[in-house]
Amino acid sequence: MTIETPKHLYSDTPPTVLRNRTEKFRTAKDNPFWLFIGDYVFNKMARARFHSFMYKGIENLDKRDKNHAILFYTNHNNWWDGIVGYNIARHIMKGRLRLMIEEMNRFPLFQYVGCFPVNKKSPQDAIKALKYAATTLDKPDINFWLFPQGIIRPPHYRPEVFQTGLAYLVEKAAKNFGGVNLCPVSVNYSFLRQDKPEIIVEFGEVQVFREFNFDRKEFCHKLEREFEVLCDNQQAQISKGNFDGYRYFFKQKLSWWRDIERHLKNIGMKEDNKQ
Repeated sequence: MTIETPKHLYSDTPPTVLRNRTEKFRTAKDNPFWLFIGDYVFNKMARARFHSFMYKGIENLDKRDKNHAILFYTNHNNWWDGIVGYNIARHIMKGRLRLMIEEMNRFPLFQYVGCFPVNKKSPQDAIKALKYAATTLDKPDINFWLFPQGIIRPPHYRPEVFQTGLAYLVEKAAKNFGGVNLCPVSVNYSFLRQDKPEIIVEFGEVQVFREFNFDRKEFCHKLEREFEVLCDNQQAQISKGNFDGYRYFFKQKLSWWRDIERHLKNIGMKEDNKQ
């Protein structure tokens, strides 16, 4: 009997470099037909695999400057992060999504729901994607989702290390469009009391930048530490079972067998009370 052991679950090398593939560049579009399909499919996908999707801190977004786009930066731990971002941008924020995806050649239709590729195999192509990303922050209904780690990391990975592309986007948006909103988002996937995991999202404090006079590296280091505090505090509250302030984007009904289980428990309790 051969026993497999997990190896190379996470790598510091970007996928496009590992696979040595060239990524064709595509600009992000908002195609009504494919957005209709995306709104339905990505919502259904999340509902099929998770018991609930809850979020907290949405009131922080009331403090944003509604004349400018919002740049969300968040942790990147698994494949579902993009689906979470899509549902927040489209269903909770009611805005337009912009999302940079590595290896988008595997899913070219994502171009029509607001995504565009980044090819890290080539530094020139990566810079091209970043420059294009900065041009998409021109409208107030834009919800740009960025994973500043630049690569998938294990859950609760420490220390957080952000690439300077985040600072570049803030700088360019402030210079070219008069400002940008910056909001950290901690995303957690946890099993609570159900047979499926739950998506738990917390929005941090919004900062509005109308000018940028910082060193990019120092700016990112500051955001790294602030983001760690947000994520660690969220995890600490989850570990205590404290979900005050959360609201549901969706919550599944009990499956038929869990409903039967509940009724059987009630029968047992009634019999115990008679004795």
